[in-house]
Amino acid sequence: MGPGDRERNWNRLGSEEFDVVVIGGGVTGAGAALDAATRGLRVALVEARDLAAGTSSRSSKLFHGGLRYLEQLEFSLVREALRERELMLTRLAPHLVKPVPFLYPLSHRVWERPYTAAGLLMYDTMGGARSVPGQKHLSRAGALRMVPALKRNALIGGIRYYDAQSDDARHTMTVARTAARYGAVVATSTQVTGFLREADRVAGVRLRDVETGAETEVRAQTVINATGVWTDELQRLSGSRGQFRVRASKGVHIVVPRDRIVSEVGMILRTEKSVLFVVPWGGHWIVGTTDTDWNLDLAHPAATKKDIDYILEHVNTVLATPLTHADIEGVYAGLRPLLAGESDESSKLSREHAVARVAPGLVAIAGGKYTTYRVMAADAVDAVAPDLSGRVASSITDRVPLLGADGYHALVNQADQIASAHGVHPYRIRHLLDRYGSQVHEVLAPTADRPELLKPVPGASAYLLAEVAYACTHEGALHLEDVLTRRTRISIEYPHRGVESAEPVARLMAEVLGWDEERIAREIEVYTARVEAERDSQTQPDDEAADAKRSAAPEVRDRIEEPIA
Repeated sequence: MGPGDRERNWNRLGSEEFDVVVIGGGVTGAGAALDAATRGLRVALVEARDLAAGTSSRSSKLFHGGLRYLEQLEFSLVREALRERELMLTRLAPHLVKPVPFLYPLSHRVWERPYTAAGLLMYDTMGGARSVPGQKHLSRAGALRMVPALKRNALIGGIRYYDAQSDDARHTMTVARTAARYGAVVATSTQVTGFLREADRVAGVRLRDVETGAETEVRAQTVINATGVWTDELQRLSGSRGQFRVRASKGVHIVVPRDRIVSEVGMILRTEKSVLFVVPWGGHWIVGTTDTDWNLDLAHPAATKKDIDYILEHVNTVLATPLTHADIEGVYAGLRPLLAGESDESSKLSREHAVARVAPGLVAIAGGKYTTYRVMAADAVDAVAPDLSGRVASSITDRVPLLGADGYHALVNQADQIASAHGVHPYRIRHLLDRYGSQVHEVLAPTADRPELLKPVPGASAYLLAEVAYACTHEGALHLEDVLTRRTRISIEYPHRGVESAEPVARLMAEVLGWDEERIAREIEVYTARVEAERDSQTQPDDEAADAKRSAAPEVRDRIEEPIA
């Protein structure tokens, strides 16, 4: 997915006929492209912005069964999610998905421990304890030893259990790259502007390259609308009546330094509406999330001061040393695509997904949760199968490791030798292995001729300059924003939110992508304006005011037109 591949892919889109065109480069769309490609179908995946630019880079970073869904009696969803978590940990993406322990603090005597233990026993029995330890009960003293940051009077005991976590943007991008490895044409900055029809049948899409303004038509037997919160907009663009509606629910997270919460494990805290996660994230904690309706700009949901105060208020009810606004390193907001109609409260809307044949040749998929993306993708491809000529093979993605998974465990054992060969500390190699797996040699290859690429990114010491170069040469990064917010997570992990790293990163990208001084300046200017707009939005009292501040920032892909996909 380098610069040369992009031009070739654009030419292929206009000259070949495909079995399936997938619209939307989030995890569901990327998963559908991989599913279809590994069934032997001719596949194109198109995305108006960047891979995982929407919801799929703004989650709680968890691969989890959804413990709270047991209370809502959604047993099949939890069982399905736990199976997917197991597959990711053991076979499909062990380099990207890792076990993570959580403490469930208990605050009520007599009934809460047996009630919660019963739920966690179901969790373990359904598949939660196959590749991770089962639940462990703790006294108040034991829980406080595990999480010294807690107030003594905030709990009477606790239960430790395990889930799993992943960098969602990196995982989604890796799914898309794996689809490309199996023959899918993957095109970002490629907007669907219309649908082709033959009589009552959808026969392809019209596309605009939002980098150059070029347009083309793509012929396809079937189209999958996997655009998440944009599902309804694409339905209207297709001229077909949708069979379900999607409701956008905003979830906000904050990122704080690891030393601000002294704990060996993450935490899950009950709130009056839902749950709040405190998730370990390298040298940081991710704390969230909120759950409120959002009816404004779908591309750039904005966090408000009220959202941030909500998170701080609820986490501080249990912390001995409260978090403050000054502790916050990063903030991000995402939109969950919930199926509308089940309830007036968004936190209770179903996380089950729905697949509908909107018209002959057009299928829409929405809802669900990140963890079950592979099942959703398989269902979407199954749904287009009747419109395809010839027999369509069954889904096999439960047996297709993602790029970088093969050989990962052996390389972990060889980390010291790899580090010695490149003259870096072994922790650097382990960091790279957990981001790239067995592709690590590909990332490090250019450093033989350019040892300066082994230096840390200025202003973001957790990342190497080699990772910036690789993002451009192999991972489809086209803009500074793509690298600082999704290929790395610099935008949420440092108080400067990427501004201090912007110029050196842009100059390195310019070497790979052929930018001139004017383009470098524009990329830095647009990124800096985005950061300032986000900071401003996070001081506003409500969604409308925050949206106005965030929407004022320029769009780096300025040829995009609404609705987008």
